[in-house]
Amino acid sequence: MWKSQFFQIILKLFSFKFTLILSKQILEQASKLNNFGHELDHFGITRDGEKVEKLRIFHSNGLEISMINYGGIITSLKTPDRSGKIEDIVLGFDTLSEYEEKSPYFGALIGRFGNRIAKGQFSLDGNSYHLANNNAPNHLHGGNRGFDKVCWNMKIGEQRDDAVSVILEYTSADGEEGYPGELKTKVTYTLTENSLKIEYHATTDAPTVLNLTHHSYFNLSGNPGQPVTDHMVQFPSEYYLPIDEHLIPLGKPEKVTDTPFDFRQPQKIKEGLQQDTENLQLQRAAGYDHTFVIKGSGEARKLAGTVWHPETGRKLEVFTSEPGMQFYTGNFLEAGMKGKGNATYQKRSGFCLETQHFPDSPNQSQFPSTVLRPGEIFTSETIYQFGILAS
Repeated sequence: MWKSQFFQIILKLFSFKFTLILSKQILEQASKLNNFGHELDHFGITRDGEKVEKLRIFHSNGLEISMINYGGIITSLKTPDRSGKIEDIVLGFDTLSEYEEKSPYFGALIGRFGNRIAKGQFSLDGNSYHLANNNAPNHLHGGNRGFDKVCWNMKIGEQRDDAVSVILEYTSADGEEGYPGELKTKVTYTLTENSLKIEYHATTDAPTVLNLTHHSYFNLSGNPGQPVTDHMVQFPSEYYLPIDEHLIPLGKPEKVTDTPFDFRQPQKIKEGLQQDTENLQLQRAAGYDHTFVIKGSGEARKLAGTVWHPETGRKLEVFTSEPGMQFYTGNFLEAGMKGKGNATYQKRSGFCLETQHFPDSPNQSQFPSTVLRPGEIFTSETIYQFGILAS
């Protein structure tokens, strides 16, 4: 009798312990699931009458991103500094009308062709194509109504314990902005606890060219009134692309050695900019607006660059499958431009790290090809990883 009672007690204790373990696992799983949250709000109506929505995704550690389906624009990106203070580290506007009327490309998806095409023209398979010279005398970032000026179909994608994805889709009609072929593009933003991954996917029904990128302006200080010139920069690139007076690549990568483009050892942005009186390349672009060649690019993601702000401790690392990264130091930002939160922007209020193929590739056959043909699938991936410097 006593043996039977003893075993029943042991069984109950085991069952109770198992229940506690199981409950703990469920709570831990629920806690993980509760790390992320999201909100969807109305952002406005375009001049063409299209509805624009804003999606905010946030993590319990303070990382937060807001985006709109107009231009796939990231309107806000908040991260903590070394003391835990959470601040917005990208430039932007408060209203839809400002995004429609102004063209600094704040936070936007860029296409069909990111960067410049010389004289707004190229030939493909014996056919000549003429594009808008919206950055005279060149074509820039897809034209007057590039991917930054259209409404994308936006929806929440995969939701995992450690990540949330947002899918944006847009079909560019044959002939839109002068480009051949109907181009179907899907871009996936995936937010984790410490990174933003951007995946690009595109197909066409006729031979065409494309060069997709993202155009956030970062200021890791969290204070856009403070120029980014004190940010520290390190790029592993051994080569960069020199440009002509119209900011078109001259055609041949050059070594960064003994130039202001050598960021293989960390240095402040202003250290290179101070050489502008001696360096024709910096003079032509009024600062940095150059492509850095990424060694060993391809399907595997490679480290393209690291930027950090010593005072706040915020750090940004960029990994990509692309062959190049355009480093732009806000040279042409309009002085006195009003930004979100009553901020006043100026030259050097932000920097861009635009992962992409090389500028003017359709006219420079020695560069990696940007041609996409029917039956092919264009894919590309870039990760912006956020961190904090060790004290």
